[in-house]
Amino acid sequence: MEAVTTIYDWGSSLDEQSYELWDFGASPSSIAGVAIRDLQQNVEVVEWGDDVKAVSEDEAMVLVNHQATGDVCTLMMCLQDKGTVVRQMMWLMDHIFKYTNFGIVSLIHGDFFIRQGRAHRDQQLVLLKEHLEKYYRSRNRKWIVLFPEGGFLRKRRETSQAFAKKNNLPFLKHVTLPRLGATQVILKTLVAPQENGNPAGRDAVVKESKSKGLQWVIDTTIAYSKGEPIDIQTWILGYRQPTVTHVHYRIFPVKDVPAEPEALTNWLYQRFIEKEDLLTHFYETGAFPPPQGQTKAISREMTLSNLWLVGIQSLAFLSGGMWYCIFQYFYHCLF
Repeated sequence: MEAVTTIYDWGSSLDEQSYELWDFGASPSSIAGVAIRDLQQNVEVVEWGDDVKAVSEDEAMVLVNHQATGDVCTLMMCLQDKGTVVRQMMWLMDHIFKYTNFGIVSLIHGDFFIRQGRAHRDQQLVLLKEHLEKYYRSRNRKWIVLFPEGGFLRKRRETSQAFAKKNNLPFLKHVTLPRLGATQVILKTLVAPQENGNPAGRDAVVKESKSKGLQWVIDTTIAYSKGEPIDIQTWILGYRQPTVTHVHYRIFPVKDVPAEPEALTNWLYQRFIEKEDLLTHFYETGAFPPPQGQTKAISREMTLSNLWLVGIQSLAFLSGGMWYCIFQYFYHCLF
């Protein structure tokens, strides 16, 4: 983790104007590149549930089930039509993503790469709190994305089921029981005092500014065709047949989220039990169930402007040409 911290410290030496330029340009362009790569691989996204565009200008915590490295790519594609939030997000990702093609962009952008495992857990939560206090408000972040399960489904399912059996909890097949740590740190650090029933003395990082703190929790469920998740190797190499990925959203006011550890744990467990029901229904029927009180669920196919796609692709070619000229110049200077 020391290498990550060093890069963050290097980044903190840049002035805020430089970061605004980076957020406006490089960061969303990188995410757009991921979206274009998805489209090139014939990966379509269909969205269900609540319309998250309605809260795109508010601060929110996004909770996502984690099946494979392709989950991050799927979310990046979903963000493209959600307004300015695409350049005002902070990601909590496994440290393995540092070594992907967008890893350096995420590092400079101020995302947090977390190490999994019991040996690192306590230290990582301390580092996360420090990171949020240092970067979240100073860089005007709106949404923070995390995967509460703490690992991929295939790696954690057996352990989670054993824990559930021991503690008389529901048996889950499509998700695993979430971990409390990162979620609790985020709520304690970013929710405004008394927003969800806590005393004014809590350690929220809400400066004397226009920020109201976290307002929403967006419960996000990703479902892959035939239950076969897309990993980053497939996404890069493109050897999988055209597929459709489905994303379901449910929005909760943060004031309805309990703050006490035991109550918050139960609340999180309930969200993932609901995810299990959603995914079971999806894999049986090919569609998510309708919201309570409705008879039919409505899906929305995510579409991107062709003009926008051409513009972003042109920037990618221009960037490639620029770097080619830079490397060629230095090559001739050296040799």
